Amino acid sequence: MTDDFEFDVEESIDEAPTTVGELQDMVEELILTVEQARGVPLSGNASIDRNEFGDRLRDLRERLPEELKTARWMVREREAFIAQTNEQAAEIMRRAKETGARMVSETQVMTEAVEEANILVRNAEEEARVIRLESEDVAESSYEHTETLLVNLLERVRDRRAELHQARPAPPEVPISE
Repeated sequence: MTDDFEFDVEESIDEAPTTVGELQDMVEELILTVEQARGVPLSGNASIDRNEFGDRLRDLRERLPEELKTARWMVREREAFIAQTNEQAAEIMRRAKETGARMVSETQVMTEAVEEANILVRNAEEEARVIRLESEDVAESSYEHTETLLVNLLERVRDRRAELHQARPAPPEVPISE
C-alpha cells in the first residue's frame, strides 16, 4: 500500500532547510506525493504509507522557523490583549459616564469653590503689595543710613588728605661738627 516515492527521513533531518524556499519545496514534495499516490479502487481515496508521510510532516514541522511559532503566539496574545483592552475600555466608559453625571450635579460646588479661590487670590495679592511696599521703605531707610555714613567717611578722608598736604615746618637744623 505504499507508493513508489522514496524519502529518507534520517537524511532530511541532517540537512535542515534554513530558507523559506526550502520549506516551500518540502511542502510541494508532500503535495506531489499525495497527488501521485495510487488510488484505492472504487473510491476517491489514495493509498499512502502513513508512517513515512507522518515522518515527513513531523520533519517539516521541526524545520519551521521559530519566528512562525512566535508569530502564532503573538497573534494569540494580541487577541487576548484586544479582548482585555475592550473590557477595560467598556469599564472606563462606564466610570466616565458616572463621573460625568456626578460632575454635572457638582457644578454649584465648583462655582462656589472658584469664587472662594478668586477671593483668596485677591487677598494674597493685596498682602504681597503691602509686604513689597514695606520692604521698599526698609530698603530706602537702609540706603539713606548707608549714604550718610559714606558722606561722613568721605569728609574724614578729605580732611586727612588735606592735613597730609599741609606745609610742615622745616625740621631744625642740626649743627654739623667739624
